[in-house]
Amino acid sequence: METGKVWLVGAGPGDIGLFTIKGMEVLKKADVVVYDSLVGQGILARIPPEAELINAGKRASNHTMPQEEMNRILLEEAQKGKHVVRLKGGDPFLFGRGGEELELLAEHGIPFEVVPGVTSPLAVPAYNGIPVTHRDFCSSLHIVTGHKRAGKKYDIDFHALVKTGGTLVFLMGVSALGDICQGLLEAGMDPQMPAAILQQGTTAGQKRIVASVSTLKEETERQGIETPAIIVVGKVCALAERFGWYEKLPLAGWRVLVTRPGNLISRTAGSLRELGAEVLELPSIRTVPMEDQSLLMKALDEISSYQWLVFTSPTGVEMFFQELKGAGRDVRCLGGVKIAVIGEGTAKKLREYCLVPDLMPEVYDGESLGAALAAVLRGGERILIPRAEKGNASLVTLLEQAGGQVNDIPTYRTVYEKSRLIDEKAEFENGRIHCAVFTSASTVKGFVEGTPGLDYTRVRAACIGKQTKAAADAYGMQTRMSEKATIESLVALVVKMKREADCGEQKE
Repeated sequence: METGKVWLVGAGPGDIGLFTIKGMEVLKKADVVVYDSLVGQGILARIPPEAELINAGKRASNHTMPQEEMNRILLEEAQKGKHVVRLKGGDPFLFGRGGEELELLAEHGIPFEVVPGVTSPLAVPAYNGIPVTHRDFCSSLHIVTGHKRAGKKYDIDFHALVKTGGTLVFLMGVSALGDICQGLLEAGMDPQMPAAILQQGTTAGQKRIVASVSTLKEETERQGIETPAIIVVGKVCALAERFGWYEKLPLAGWRVLVTRPGNLISRTAGSLRELGAEVLELPSIRTVPMEDQSLLMKALDEISSYQWLVFTSPTGVEMFFQELKGAGRDVRCLGGVKIAVIGEGTAKKLREYCLVPDLMPEVYDGESLGAALAAVLRGGERILIPRAEKGNASLVTLLEQAGGQVNDIPTYRTVYEKSRLIDEKAEFENGRIHCAVFTSASTVKGFVEGTPGLDYTRVRAACIGKQTKAAADAYGMQTRMSEKATIESLVALVVKMKREADCGEQKE
């Protein structure tokens, strides 16, 4: 059997935008993924559905798997000929025990690669407006583990650290914040030296407390802090308020669930992230071609007899042209056929095949499409609609009432999916998701399939159209509908919902 290979991949500090391109490419090809609890949920959601998952756990005082066992698992899975990805929060070699994990692999001749990750001592201060180096304040940076074994004293040379005059970053030291500050003060640090504790940096849970070395523990106890968090000590901490930028983004502090077909990466998610949201992008549905495409193949044989070809989704366009290609044909056979689409997203997909729609309604839904097309029919036109197995019946009714001869062919069906790694129900119940974004009625149904028992009245839902809103309304969600059925309008709605929620909190 061919020997497998292991990749140690740094997942970064949490924001999926800080996950490296190489890390993403390696992850896509994984047979086995060994992940830890510090990996951001957005990245966990990108693990291939066919990959085997192994939870290594690892968080302070809660080690799910002993290090020796983890090393052995990496070795054994590689010996089976598999591509193994060890997915680690931050960077594999910065207090990540990456070196320990490689020792056993090297001993047994297992090939490996290391994919560095964006590390929290740099990224988290940056997201909080703290430059870890600044020539007006310091000339060095020192990264120290703040973790100490139970019942033992620190082996940190606080005197040496104070003497450097540089920025100090302590990782895994939240529980020992008092000991760290006391150690620095006893080593001669100025009690007024600026210091900060930074919670869950680069995510929606980001929070910072800036004080001095002598007052940081007291301020932290007063304001409260959650892990993971890092401690930064140095004059550069005084720049946080002036240089802070993340909290100024319109959606900073909001976690948004975007439901999507499992084979797609959502443009909606990208737009929300640009505005500061932490987006949890989870598949709720998967579209698969119908096993029997004989009806479509027959229609393709007669395509010159049709006057209109109607697409109601980007997936419908994609499925149609896959079958067209499979039949050994190209777009030239559509030369005499006019094309109608339901909206801009479908039109965009059509343009990928160098075709421009002849008709698109002003309102992007099935009824509006049917009414717009019915208005231009003279009667007797043959109309082909290749679409989802369960499509909007009113579209066909409107066209037939106008005299159209409609051939409504199911070309794909929707399968509901549930995340293997993320408990969506628990995320909503614990208040960790502020809003769910739905782009179709089927994604609403997929979400419900994956969250049985959830009290849906607790779900804020941003919906892209009437049918989507109606589907969410049926479950009692707190629904809002975008003014237009476009991604831009939907994103604007989420911004408006956050603004209203923030105003409500301030009034309370």
